Amino acid sequence: MKKPFKWDSNSDQPYQLKDKLFKKKMRKKESFSLIKTFLIALVILPISIIMTPFVRRKSISSSDFFSLGADYQRDVQTNIDSIKELNPNRVLLRLKLWEMDTLNELEDFIKKIDKKITLKILQDRENIQDSKLLNYNLDLIFSKFQNSVDMFEIGTTINRAKWGFFSVNEYANFYKVAYDLQQNKYKNIKLIGSGVIDFEYHFSIHTLFNLTKYKFNGVSSLLYVDRRGAPENMQMGFALADKIALLNTIIWLSPKSSNELHITETNWPISNTAPFAPTSEHECVSEDSYADFMLRYHLLSFASQQVDSLSWHQLVAPGYGLIDNRQDIRKRSAYNTYKFMLQNLKNAQFLRMDIKRGYYNLQFLVDEILIQIHWSLKDTTLKKEDYFTVYSRDGEIINDDILQIGSSPIYIYINKAV
Repeated sequence: MKKPFKWDSNSDQPYQLKDKLFKKKMRKKESFSLIKTFLIALVILPISIIMTPFVRRKSISSSDFFSLGADYQRDVQTNIDSIKELNPNRVLLRLKLWEMDTLNELEDFIKKIDKKITLKILQDRENIQDSKLLNYNLDLIFSKFQNSVDMFEIGTTINRAKWGFFSVNEYANFYKVAYDLQQNKYKNIKLIGSGVIDFEYHFSIHTLFNLTKYKFNGVSSLLYVDRRGAPENMQMGFALADKIALLNTIIWLSPKSSNELHITETNWPISNTAPFAPTSEHECVSEDSYADFMLRYHLLSFASQQVDSLSWHQLVAPGYGLIDNRQDIRKRSAYNTYKFMLQNLKNAQFLRMDIKRGYYNLQFLVDEILIQIHWSLKDTTLKKEDYFTVYSRDGEIINDDILQIGSSPIYIYINKAV
């Protein structure tokens, strides 16, 4: 099957559309849907903002929360070995609809890693325009993987034209093909959508408030905050935690979805990795900042108790992954950061988060042991008590009497009754 838009295999995304006349023509064709997106959001968004403080937190299972994106086609053995070493309970894989001939490869990979699977189904223009073809392909996918995939994410990045959709109406029609298949033939499978990228909730709102007859078993979001720098940084008055709370409220208000939120893609691009970085060098960060931001993003999302799963994108990728495979296989420091995070928190109970003047203290209970995780947006110090056992972001023990608290979170085990 041919690829209608040109794919950048370096950064694993489509190239920007160069044909401005084509984009203008398609946007004009879908202008009615774009107007609806604006009008629906104009009504729902203010209500959601008002209701956000009144929406209850859920009880999030840490074992299902942590998810890691992997590639079943490139550096296959590295992906398999690293998944076994890191040992997340959930793995997200991406299947391109224009590569239906790889289903057996995907099946073999899933069997070898033996994890809960979120399968992100990437669209192309051919399947968007041809509902019969889409139905045929989805039928093959659902039939083959209905017992081995935990969730199917239908479509992705629907608010970027280079990914193939030019309106929410187009996405709604696309998703409905999957929904109808589910209702008529595969009632045991779980479907999530709509895969809006970034803090552009007017598109999410339109997918959740419309007259098309479908429902989501959960809502997916590609909630990137990399263009703002640190995850605590504000965008239009919203930090990461606020964005999560608002989106969760929109989902709660919608009649079209179960109250589940799955962040199915996020990362930071890494400096000096062009052409593999998915953005310009301006948005890129150092490997050290990448590890800090990754950990803090997970901690803030988990502490919200409103995100059911979070998939880091991804395990092996030169421009944004835990492993750099440009020459030899090189595990970045973030690999150890992710590994130590999972070791500590995969079976943790969240207790509370305290924030005071940019100082963060999160508390978890793990096998009756209290673990605190500290970081600060302004460098400061903390006296180490006799009953502290302290570890760095990457799992190295810290024996200093005065603890340096900064952008890299530290883990403090409290070795006394509390």
